[in-house]
Amino acid sequence: MNRYPSFLRLSALAAAALLAGCSMIPERPQPQAGVPQAYPMAAAAAGTAPSGADLAWSGFVTDARLSDVVQRALTNNRDLRVATLNIEQVRAQYQIQRSNQFPTINLAATGNRQPNASGGITDLYSVGLATSAWEIDFFGRLASLKEAALAQFLASEEARRAAQTSLVATVSSTWLSLQANESLLALTRQTLKTREDSLRLTKLRFDNGAASALDLRQAESLTAAAQVALAQAERARLLDVNALNLLVGEPLPASLLAPATPDAALPLAVLAEVPAGLPSDLLTRRADVRQAEQQLVAANANIGAARAAFFPRISLTASVGTASSDLSGLFRDGSWGFTLAPQALLPIFDAGRNQAGLESARAGRDIALAQYEKAIQTAFREVADALAGQATLGEQLRAQEAQATAEADRFRLAELRYRNGVASFLDVLDAQRSLFATQQALVQTRLAQQQNRVALYRALGGGWAE
Repeated sequence: MNRYPSFLRLSALAAAALLAGCSMIPERPQPQAGVPQAYPMAAAAAGTAPSGADLAWSGFVTDARLSDVVQRALTNNRDLRVATLNIEQVRAQYQIQRSNQFPTINLAATGNRQPNASGGITDLYSVGLATSAWEIDFFGRLASLKEAALAQFLASEEARRAAQTSLVATVSSTWLSLQANESLLALTRQTLKTREDSLRLTKLRFDNGAASALDLRQAESLTAAAQVALAQAERARLLDVNALNLLVGEPLPASLLAPATPDAALPLAVLAEVPAGLPSDLLTRRADVRQAEQQLVAANANIGAARAAFFPRISLTASVGTASSDLSGLFRDGSWGFTLAPQALLPIFDAGRNQAGLESARAGRDIALAQYEKAIQTAFREVADALAGQATLGEQLRAQEAQATAEADRFRLAELRYRNGVASFLDVLDAQRSLFATQQALVQTRLAQQQNRVALYRALGGGWAE
C-alpha cells in the first residue's frame, strides 16, 4: 500500500493524457448531388424570395377547420409519437456512449481468509472506492463513438421533423380529398335526379308511342350508371373519413368533416401561396436531407473508432481506501492507501478483425454518402414536379371550367330541342353524359391543384419550426 498523495499525482497525469487524446475521424466528404442551380418551371422572382419552408404550417393552412384537424393530428398521431419517443431512446444511447469516457467509481468492500505458509489463517479486509478497467481515450476511440452516437441522436430529431412535415401534408391532402368527394357526391346526386327525371319522361313517351324502346333502354342505362357513380362516391368518402381518423388518432367531429357550403363545392381558399426559394434551401430546411447528413456524420465517425482500434488500448484499474487484517482496524491511522494497475494492449494478431472493421466502416460511410446524395436528388425532383404542376394545373383548370360551362349549355339546348321535337333523345343522352364527365373532371382538377400546393410545401421541407 502506497501513500494517498501519490495517487493524486498519477490521476493528474492520467487526466492530462485523456485531454491530449487525438481524433482519428477523417474529413467528411462533400456530396456530389448533381442538381441544377435553379428549379425548372420556377418564376424568375421566386429565386430571390424566401423559401416556403420558412412558412409555419399554421400560416400555410388558412382554413380554420383544416387547421383544427392538423392540430389534433400533431397531438394524437401515433407515428409522430413513436418518432418523438425514438428521440428519447437515441438520446439515452448517446448518454451511455458519452459516459464511457469517464471512470465508473464504485464503493468496494472485500474480505479474504486463506491459509498461510505457517499453517495458520490470514485475514484481509478492505473498504474504499474503486474503478475497474477505465479506458483512457488517448487515440480517440471513445470520442469517435460518442460523435457517432451524437449524430444518430441529431438524425432522430430530424426524423421526427420529417414525420411532422409528412403528417401535416398527408392530413391536408386527405382532408382536401374528402371535400372533393363531398363535392362529387353532391354532383352525382344531382345528376342522378336529372337522369331519373329523364327516365320517367322517356318511359311516359314510350308508353304513349312517342319514344322507341332504344331511347328507353339508353335512359335506363344512364340512370344505372349514375347509381354506380353514387355508390363509388359514397365509398370514397367513407374511406377518406377512416383515413383521417387514423391520421388524427381519434374520431373527428362531424363539424370538421362536413362540407363548408350547402352545395358541397370544393373550398378554394384553404392554403397559402408557397414560394419555391433556391435549391440550396433544401439542404438546410428539408428534414430528411438533414437526417441523411447526420447519418453521414455518424458513419464517418465510425471510421475514426475503427482506426483507433489499431493503436494501443490503455486502461486503468485503481482503488483508494483502507485495508487491515482485522475488521476493527480498517479505519485506524496507517491503514489508508491505494492501488494502481495501468494496462496497455497493442493488437498484434487478430485474424484481420480490425482491418475488416475499418473496411466495414468505410463502406458504411460510402453508403451513407450515396444515401445523402440520393436524398438531395429526390428532394430536388419532388420540388421540380410540384413546380411543374403549379405551372400547368392553373391553365388546365381554366380550360376545364370553360369546357364545363359549354357542356352545361349544350345539355340545356339539346334538352330544349328534344322537347320541341327538333332533336333525337340520343343527343340529350350524349350531352348529359358529357356534362357529368366534365363536371367530375373539373372537381378532380381543382383537387389536384390544391394537393399540388401541399406537395410543394412538403417537398420544400415545410411543416416544422426550430
